[in-house]
Formats: sequence, C-alpha cells, structure tokens
Amino acid sequence: MQNRKLKIGIVVGEVSGDTLGARLMQRFREQGIEVEFEGIGGPQMIAQGFKSDYPMEILSVMGIVEVLKDIKKLFAVRDGLVEKWTTNPVDIFIGIDAPDFNLRLSKSLKQKNLPIKTVQYVSPSVWAWRQNRVYGIKKSIDLVLCLFPFEKTFYKKYDVPAAFVGHPLASELSLTNPLDEAQKRLNLDPQKKYIALLPGSRRGEIERLGPLVLDAAQKVAVKHPDYEFLIPAINDARKIQILQLLDAYPQTLKEKIHVLENQDQQSKVGRLVMDASNIIALASGTATLEAMLLHRPMVTFYSLNWLTYIIAKFLVKIPYYSLPNIIAGKKVITELIQKQATADNLANEIERLMNIEVSQIQVMQHITMHKQLLSNNSEDPVQAVLQLV
Repeated sequence: MQNRKLKIGIVVGEVSGDTLGARLMQRFREQGIEVEFEGIGGPQMIAQGFKSDYPMEILSVMGIVEVLKDIKKLFAVRDGLVEKWTTNPVDIFIGIDAPDFNLRLSKSLKQKNLPIKTVQYVSPSVWAWRQNRVYGIKKSIDLVLCLFPFEKTFYKKYDVPAAFVGHPLASELSLTNPLDEAQKRLNLDPQKKYIALLPGSRRGEIERLGPLVLDAAQKVAVKHPDYEFLIPAINDARKIQILQLLDAYPQTLKEKIHVLENQDQQSKVGRLVMDASNIIALASGTATLEAMLLHRPMVTFYSLNWLTYIIAKFLVKIPYYSLPNIIAGKKVITELIQKQATADNLANEIERLMNIEVSQIQVMQHITMHKQLLSNNSEDPVQAVLQLV
C-alpha cells in the first residue's frame, strides 16, 4: 500500500447506506489508517469528515419506471463524479447499495481505464431479482462486500471476488433489548403502547405509502384506542411531507400520531422509533433487518409503480422480499406486496401482532436469526478493501 494518504470515494443513496458508510469510516480510523473520503454521503458520514459533492437524497429513487423521471439528473451526477475522478482519481471507489447508480458508475470508471479499484458493498437486488446483472459486476467490480453468508455463495458460483463482512448492526445491537429502556430514550409514556409506522425514507415512498399507513392507523385507532403511533422523519422535508398528508385526517387521529425527526447527525430516528414500539409496520427494505435485530414484532409492505411490478414479477428469483424471511429461508414476518398492501390488510396484521403469543413467536425467531448472524465468521471489510491496493 502507498505511504501517502489513501483516497476513497464512497457513494450512498439512503439512510441505511449512510449508516454502513459511517461505520466503515470508523473502522478505517480505528485501525490507524489515514484516508480522505469523498463522493456522496449522508449526515452520519459528513459528521465524520466526509466530503460530499452532492446531497444523498439525489439518489433516493427506487424501482425501474420510477428512476426514469430522474434519469437526466442521475446521469449528470454520475458524469460529474467520473469527470472529477478522471482529473483527480481516488484509489478505491466503494458503492454502498444503490446498485442502479453505483454499478453504472463503476462501469464508467472501468471504461475510462482509470487506476481506481471498484467495490460494491451491499447489492440485494442483484441476487434477489436481477441475477443477470452479475455478469456486468464481474467486468466492472473488483470486490463485492457481502452482508450475509448466502450472498458470498451466490457470487462464488459466478467467480466474482467477494468477502462476507457481516452487518455491523448485528454486533452493535444487543441480544437483550428491554422495551421500557428504549421508550425512555424518546421520553415516551411507558404506560402507553406504541405502533411504529415507517412508509420509507424516500420522497416517492412517503407519497405512495404514507396514505396506506395512515389509513391503517385510522382503522386500528378506532378498534384499539389505547395505542398511539410513531412516525420517523429523516429530515425537515420528509416531516413536512408527512404532516401535509396528516392534514386530510381527523383531529382524533392526529392527536395519536407523533412525528419524530432526527435531532442530530446520526440519522437514527427510524431505529429509535422501531426500538420504542410494541409493533412495527414498515416498508420492505433494509429497515426490516434493523427491526429484526431489535427483536420487535413486525409486518412489512410495499407497493411499486404497476409497470415496475410487472417487470419485477418476471425477474424475481426468490420466494420472499423481506430480509428476515430471506435470511430464515421461510416466512417469519407477513409481507403485504402490491395488491395485498391495503389499509384493511395492514390493520388486520397489526391487530394480529397484538396477540402476545403470536408476537412472541416472531420475536424468538428474530433472536435466533440475530444469533445466527453473530455466529458466522465474517471478514474485516477494511482489510478486504486494502488487499486491492
């Protein structure tokens, strides 16, 4: 490795990527390795000295059709980074999740024959429902950092260099996690019961899924007036968006809904809200892994643009969408996808999880999977990356 300070470019597109990026930066620092980090980062990474050339939210789009309306903007961002790194190359580029953007960026860097090693950290849609993309990865990615052992097995089949590094939250979050302590952290009334509603962190998700969770909350509130609702907002823009949606609902419901915003640079409000809740209803995504590691009973849902969903149905290669079910290889949590994602179905599933026996069975399965993730021997992501230079 060079004696000079290492330069690493990182690109993340949402809160979960920001969390992984911040933890990766910490691990470099803990090992005494001097690195300059730049690219696209979130508030947690920026708080650690990351130089972000664009706001993270610019990449917060999901799906196939949904990306099209932002395609010019995304191309401009990609070209801007390629131009910058052509003039002043980083040693390593690490794309964290956001595979639609990051894999194209890695491909562009390779096509220009730049002296930049490329890494993809987390790429669930590759093994989940776009497996043909693995051939492009083989050409443009020098190393894949995998969160789960089955991912490394998948890449090995295609001779793609991969390291199983685990998810940092598996070791960071305790196997014992009392609800009352979590509620104290948010100054909540321990005598009350709470349901976390997480329609997603992206603008488009809240637009599409916000009414679904609020309609379900209204139905639950009528039958179970002893429950209140917690909704996390990652920033002011998302908080305003949620409050605007709430304007259409009766005052009796508004009084039971608490919209909580990040109070610092950590972007942990979603995790804090899930941790403090008796039941979680959340959009399918990386947050389902966090909910599992917090050992809270949950139901997950998702609704895509109709055309994206039709395309996805042809491409899907796995029987489940949510990470807890994928990790378990069986149904642990209920998935309400597309036409099943209705307010009635969501309210009914939340009500089912109010049953102590039902919720405890799910919680015990979460703890078992948490232990399983801890027991697998994972590699150090820092050392795996450094072997490239």
